[in-house]
Amino acid sequence: MHPELAARSDRAHAVERIHPSPDVALTSKRLGEFEAGRESSDLLTPDRLLDPHQVVRPEPEGTWQHLVYSLSGHRINLGDGKRARARKELDRRIAVALPGGARFVPVLSRKGGVGKTTITALLGMALADARDDRIIAIDANPDRGTLAERIARSSGRTIRDLVRVHSEVSGYSDVSSIVARDETRLDVLASDADPRVSEALSDRDYHDVAAVAAHYYSIVLTDTGTGIVHSVMGATLDVADQLVIVSGLSVDEARLASETLTWLETNGYSEQSRNAVVVLNNSRPGAPLVRQEELESHFATRVRAVVRMPYDPLIGGGSTITFRDLQPATRLAARELAAAVVQGLRSLAPAA
Repeated sequence: MHPELAARSDRAHAVERIHPSPDVALTSKRLGEFEAGRESSDLLTPDRLLDPHQVVRPEPEGTWQHLVYSLSGHRINLGDGKRARARKELDRRIAVALPGGARFVPVLSRKGGVGKTTITALLGMALADARDDRIIAIDANPDRGTLAERIARSSGRTIRDLVRVHSEVSGYSDVSSIVARDETRLDVLASDADPRVSEALSDRDYHDVAAVAAHYYSIVLTDTGTGIVHSVMGATLDVADQLVIVSGLSVDEARLASETLTWLETNGYSEQSRNAVVVLNNSRPGAPLVRQEELESHFATRVRAVVRMPYDPLIGGGSTITFRDLQPATRLAARELAAAVVQGLRSLAPAA
């Protein structure tokens, strides 16, 4: 292994091997991992064991389905309509359990102004809204980041506060006093906004913060600084399990996103690059000049998934984001992004 990559792996080891609190459910062996003829406990599913004639089905969703259910005195239950089934299936994909240690998901872009911070916030909100475990989004911009400005609540404290006390953290209450929590239950760790702070966030600082986050969160999103070569980016990529790369809808923005994949492939991150999710973010009103289907076709040859994020006027102004107030198409796209990310995280082997 190249000496630089070996050193990078050693630096990441301490974070990657940290597991969340011991209340995480143990993973059962599946059929085939036991001796022949023996089954594991996770095969005892409700669908297999419960008598469908004895189970009371929930009230159906959908205009026609609910009408029949009401007129029949609750005797005829046709089940949910197509739209409700699709929504619940997407919920299930986002909420699926992720056994093992904390998973790290950096959000990257080579160019400013393409909506990287917005995508980080939307992804975090969609995950936190559908999952039962803890999700945190860290603003790791080595200069001034704006992630905390995208949520309505603020703690008034920053990543620098957590860096200072990281060795003294003994429980989640110590972390919760520093982070801000969105109404979806997304925790956000703000970056320094004080222009008088002369010392930028370093790779060592990020590793210290990541080590703390790995104890108390299942998914750790990182809003990185613009570019690839700054010090925090190396630390972020060291522990990355899944990458999200944001591209704007212009020729130069798309080329920079594609060149980012090339840089990753040639600098020791080829597996993460192939497993990445690219977000085609429409951050400006009006129809884009580029053909999105062509962009999607290009990136589909290089990464695992491509998601389109539509323009939303509630986001375009740069103010706080309230997830429930977004346009339905925006919420759906954010949830599809969350499902794609979770699918990628599920494909990882549980940490040893």
